[in-house]
Amino acid sequence: MIHPTAIIEQGARLGDGVCVGPYAHVGPDVVLAEGVELFSHAVVAGRTSVGPRTRIWPFASVGHQPQDLKYAGEPSRLEIGADCMIREHATLNPGTEGGGMLTRVGDGCLFMMGTHVGHDCHVGSGVIMANNATLAGHVSVGDHAVLGGLCAVHQWVRIGDGAMVGGMAGVERDVIPFGSVIGNRAHLAGLNTIGLRRRGVDRKAIGRLRLAVDQLFDDDGPMEARAERLRAGHPSEMLIEELAAFVSAETKRRFCLPKTRLAEAEEA
Repeated sequence: MIHPTAIIEQGARLGDGVCVGPYAHVGPDVVLAEGVELFSHAVVAGRTSVGPRTRIWPFASVGHQPQDLKYAGEPSRLEIGADCMIREHATLNPGTEGGGMLTRVGDGCLFMMGTHVGHDCHVGSGVIMANNATLAGHVSVGDHAVLGGLCAVHQWVRIGDGAMVGGMAGVERDVIPFGSVIGNRAHLAGLNTIGLRRRGVDRKAIGRLRLAVDQLFDDDGPMEARAERLRAGHPSEMLIEELAAFVSAETKRRFCLPKTRLAEAEEA
């Protein structure tokens, strides 16, 4: 299933049922698992592995050198999971020495036209990035997060599981799991209730999670202490435990806040 105009460099490894379209290019250190499909003019380069049944559309650039001036040719890698869709003009870069040497993408992700995954990013499974959404280097995106069109995420930011980033949002602070942020710069606008319902979370559990988020940001003291109070007040609630674990984990950024608290923080 290799078109005669495609270029497959010596050393590339292709699994059963791989399909490579016209004028596509596969580099010498690339591994394509079974059932991967490259449409015409798609390019996979570098030390890149692509999981089963992932499809890559025309003019996508996958695995080329990171857009980091500190990159010095180190043998970093890009790992892409199974059943992903990488649409036209998307760019996914490998890692760097300063970030762990690895960019990783989970299973079942959709990267729409013009999206960018920068060096050393870790993207979970079931993530959707709409047209021209971009991740700077070292960004972490949790499972089932949705990033709206033309949004931009600052380096080192963490996007929690199930979060929603609105279109054209500029995100320079961590986004809590299941949170919904909008604006430039982005502020917390509530919960991603649509995403929670799609995951089968019932209305009462969503209500308890909403109250926990209100408590988190209305409370005082360090985030670690607030997280412990959440755990104490909501035992055996898995979603709230995930929220508490996220806000108490080490981070290089501050958190996206509700608009009223953001204004207070900026005044302070």
